[in-house]
Amino acid sequence: MSPGDEHDGYGGSGQTRTRLPEGNTGDVHGGTRRPARSSRSLLAGLGVVALLVAAIAFANRGGTPAGTSPSSDTPGKAATAPTGTRPVTDTDGTVPTGYAHDEQGAQSAAANYAVALGSTDMFQKGPREAVVRSTHDPAVTDALVKNLNNSYSPGFLATVGLTPEGLAPSGLTFVSRTIPVGAKVKDYAGNTATAEIWCMGLVGLAGEGSTKPVTSSWFTLTQKLKWVGNDWKITGWDQTEGPTPVNGDNRASAADDIAKAVEGFGGFTYAR
Repeated sequence: MSPGDEHDGYGGSGQTRTRLPEGNTGDVHGGTRRPARSSRSLLAGLGVVALLVAAIAFANRGGTPAGTSPSSDTPGKAATAPTGTRPVTDTDGTVPTGYAHDEQGAQSAAANYAVALGSTDMFQKGPREAVVRSTHDPAVTDALVKNLNNSYSPGFLATVGLTPEGLAPSGLTFVSRTIPVGAKVKDYAGNTATAEIWCMGLVGLAGEGSTKPVTSSWFTLTQKLKWVGNDWKITGWDQTEGPTPVNGDNRASAADDIAKAVEGFGGFTYAR
């Protein structure tokens, strides 16, 4: 896939395309609704989608699909309560590692990998390679790193509002966060697993004078995992839009407030 394809295909996210009116820098909820498109793989040869996550939705002003509803699979009463055989105590760089060799461990790995792959590190070459090598099966990492370097081109980074090095302009804070809402295992076979993670993504430039305010999107990641080197690693995944809740009545905060929140509130390590 060519570096520019991610702008038209949304990186396999299935996101719709909604443009803000020219000159409108403050309406973070503008745009019309369009039907969701089917998800497709950015790296079909590997079966691994480049995780541009909400950034591509942001660059293309992704909309919210109408009529989306959660899966018919009803979780148990304690599905939102923390459960698990042990906490995750190790890290590989900034990525939590050392998961249990069971279904709960696979869910924890998938959730934490979603966070890492949706972080600001993915927009800079060195940190991006470190994240990919920490989260993926070594059998796919070399080709994936090469394809991601092409996808995060200077042109794409400029569309998101960043410099060619993936940095925010002076005075602004770049926000890119993926927040898992829940996780479940679809298939488990001892050394392989397929996990689904329902996520909310935040992306944009926070700060006074930002013309690309921080926006949110909802999506579900399906990760194929393999037990490699005494830990779970990603071998491939796909991303689809939603389920997306109805927007509440909260008033959008000022850009400076968002920047302070991002700098003041840290993320989490997820354990099932």
